[in-house]
Amino acid sequence: MSTLISGIAASNGIAIAKAYRLIEPELSVEKRSIENVEAEISRFKEAIQKSTVELKVIRDKAEQDLGADKAAIFDAHLLVLADPELITPIQDKIQSENVNAEFSLHETASMFITMFEQMDNEYMKERAADIRDVTKRVLSHLLGVHIPNPSMIAEEVIIIAEDLTPSDTAQLNPVYVKGFTTDIGGRTSHSAIMARSLEIPAVVGAKSVTDSIVNGDLIIVDGLKGEVHINPTPELVKRYEEAQDAYASQKAEWAKLVHEQTVTQDGHHVELAANIGTPKDLEGVRQNGGEGIGLYRTEFLYMGRNDFPSEEEQFEAYKTVLEGMAGKSVVVRTLDIGGDKELPYLQLPKEMNPFLGYRAIRLCLNEQEIFRTQLRALLRASIYGDLKIMFPMIATLSEFREAKAILGEVKQELLDNGVQVAEKIEVGIMVEIPSTAVMADIFAKEVDFFSIGTNDLIQYTMAADRMNERVSYLYQPYNPAILRMVKMVIDAAHKEGKWAGMCGEMAGDEVAIPILIGMGLDEFSMSATSILKARSLISHLSLDDMKKLSQDVLVMDTNDKVKEAVLKAVNI
Repeated sequence: MSTLISGIAASNGIAIAKAYRLIEPELSVEKRSIENVEAEISRFKEAIQKSTVELKVIRDKAEQDLGADKAAIFDAHLLVLADPELITPIQDKIQSENVNAEFSLHETASMFITMFEQMDNEYMKERAADIRDVTKRVLSHLLGVHIPNPSMIAEEVIIIAEDLTPSDTAQLNPVYVKGFTTDIGGRTSHSAIMARSLEIPAVVGAKSVTDSIVNGDLIIVDGLKGEVHINPTPELVKRYEEAQDAYASQKAEWAKLVHEQTVTQDGHHVELAANIGTPKDLEGVRQNGGEGIGLYRTEFLYMGRNDFPSEEEQFEAYKTVLEGMAGKSVVVRTLDIGGDKELPYLQLPKEMNPFLGYRAIRLCLNEQEIFRTQLRALLRASIYGDLKIMFPMIATLSEFREAKAILGEVKQELLDNGVQVAEKIEVGIMVEIPSTAVMADIFAKEVDFFSIGTNDLIQYTMAADRMNERVSYLYQPYNPAILRMVKMVIDAAHKEGKWAGMCGEMAGDEVAIPILIGMGLDEFSMSATSILKARSLISHLSLDDMKKLSQDVLVMDTNDKVKEAVLKAVNI
């Protein structure tokens, strides 16, 4: 009998295949007394070494298949394996208590995991997940237990798991793994983001899939609706095979738009740009018809290494992107470290709430040598394309003025030294803090552009951590409070003759796009794989109709009513 389980649509597409339960082995640990302490420590070090080799292989595969920004997760795991704050107490416990390595590892890791999980801070909770993932790997080597290797799957399957660790997801081969579904997780979890990069259909947060599905069950994963069908009837399979064909045909139709401009039905042009993390992402931008780079996240240049990138290294990266875009606009966000992104070599004090703490422009204005090095590299690269510089996490006008003044000083120093710099470089800010959105009319007199970072703007406005499943219902991009803020920013920019873009998840959201078109948003920046679908949608919209729709939704009272109104007005 067919069973339906609902979850969260995390990655578009439809998959039909047999279930492959990715079940973790039992890693039970017993306490044993040991006689040869040195031999036990050597055994522990060997397990660390084997785990390090495995993680480097996984990291390299992730970088090749998914890009450097996704591979950075495994750089974090490798840092855990090399962290003396974790490793030294384990060795000390073996030595002082004459206990086996498995027990020492389990006890010490459990202490850290519990400590981090109890912190009221999602970043620290993610560190707990990293420690759990890494120490599980080391423990398997100590116990001689094989951990399932998803990369060895050689038949068409749908993965069923309680959750997929970053290590698991990076090893999925899309040739064989047609989709996956998990009990837990959300749209912003590591596994969901990687699934979208691999274009594997996924439904997460389905709660009971591991209890309801056995190996070999026929499964349908509907990543469009967020549904999982277990042992569907032949009629349902046929219906979904037709839907699969229709989706493939739809993608083929979207592909025809790769060289087209983004224009509404009545001739209104907007720019569809891409968010990137490294120069390697340029290929995806070109393949998907990106009209520019709306967000170059430069922090990935700084991550997964032991020291700051040099000015020359940064210059080469920026030059590559600017040349690669052949004169199209490239918006580079200056260093946005802090919150959920840490640099181990930048020794910063631990904070109770790093998302609201010492990060992004706040850090750069205080650590000016880091900031000036980046600005020098950017300015030197500016002659190779259409560079726009964007400062993140701006909360006050004085922060923007100070950042812009430093940029001016660096530019003058370069010119004085005979270094060529582009004459015109637009300088703007990310609008992700409510105070900035409210003051957009004042900021608009001084900035060259706005780019609205909706991921943070939503969580700060709703006072709800977007990574916390318990309050995920408050991640409401269509909430009239959010829409009114977005409208304020766009109107403020236009009043001063400036342009307004958006580089958060909302920019590629098919429900939000019609509203944003009606509000007059000039530039939409999204993951490269979303561009063609968005271009197709926009080509079927009328600007005049969307203006009326945007006015209507601004006076509605809930997120759900807004969504309902858009779906009724637009055939999505």
